[in-house]
Amino acid sequence: MKTLLTSGVKIKVTTSYRKDLSEITASQYFFNYRIEISNTNSHSIQLLNRDWYIFDSLNQTRYISGSGVIGEQPVLKPGEKYSYMSGCDLTSEIGMMKGFYTFKNLETDELFEAFIPTFRLEYPAKLN
Repeated sequence: MKTLLTSGVKIKVTTSYRKDLSEITASQYFFNYRIEISNTNSHSIQLLNRDWYIFDSLNQTRYISGSGVIGEQPVLKPGEKYSYMSGCDLTSEIGMMKGFYTFKNLETDELFEAFIPTFRLEYPAKLN
C-alpha cells in the first residue's frame, strides 16, 4: 500500500494483478488498483478531475486526463472517505502509475491538486 498526503487530502493506493483478465502469451497484463481518498481538511472538497501517467516498460508513457473518477465527482465533507476501484492494462510485466486529482475547496471555490503516490504494477511471476 502506498499513501500520500497533499493539501489535506490523504490518498492510499493498493494494487492487484488480475490473472483472469490477463493473456501472458499475447503480452497483455491487467491490474486493478483501489484508491481511498480521505479529506483531513476542516472544509468540504469536491474531486473534479484526474490526471494519470502510465509507464509501461515496453511501451510509451500514456497520459490520461478526464472529469472525475469512474463517472463521479464526489464531495467529501471533513473527515469523510471515498474509495473506488479501477484498472490498467500493460503490454509488459512491469509498469507504474502516478498522477494527481484536481479538487475544489467548497468554501472558497479555490482549485488545488492532490498528488497520487507513485505505485508499481508488477506481474507476480516476474518477481521470482
